[in-house]
Amino acid sequence: MDPTLITESPFGALTFIVAPALLTNASSVLAMSTITRMLRTRDRMQELFAKSEADGQSEEEAARLIGQANRVEKQAIQLLRALHSIYIALGSFAAATLVTLLGAGLAIFHNSVWNQVSAMTGIVLGIVGVGGLVYGSMNLLAATRLSLYNLREEAGLIRDRQGRKTK
Repeated sequence: MDPTLITESPFGALTFIVAPALLTNASSVLAMSTITRMLRTRDRMQELFAKSEADGQSEEEAARLIGQANRVEKQAIQLLRALHSIYIALGSFAAATLVTLLGAGLAIFHNSVWNQVSAMTGIVLGIVGVGGLVYGSMNLLAATRLSLYNLREEAGLIRDRQGRKTK
């Protein structure tokens, strides 16, 4: 690619900067929603702890509480992994934006080694960022599955209890 194409139009450099900047913003929103989910997981664990402190539980209820606590703990671990990955993606996209901006400024030096270094660095940072988002999303999906499992178990318990009351 001819480096003069970037410097001929202000939109040339802007095009290379906007993509990582948008991904930085998207990563920030995903990080905030993941933090919210993490806080909800903590609240859920506190609810389970309070239930475990109650007297008069059958062995079946105690086993159910332990199973739910184990799943909530796994969910929190997966959310933390997701958050780590999202933070890596966020940092990578922010760095890619900076490197691309610097590379656009260095484009006036035609065929400079710095042009090649900044282009490759931007690409590598972009790949790391996308990888972080993919890995983080996979962990978010796994955490959601655990949450759904707990919800289904509780819904079944409610149906069973209500069915016994109507008989």
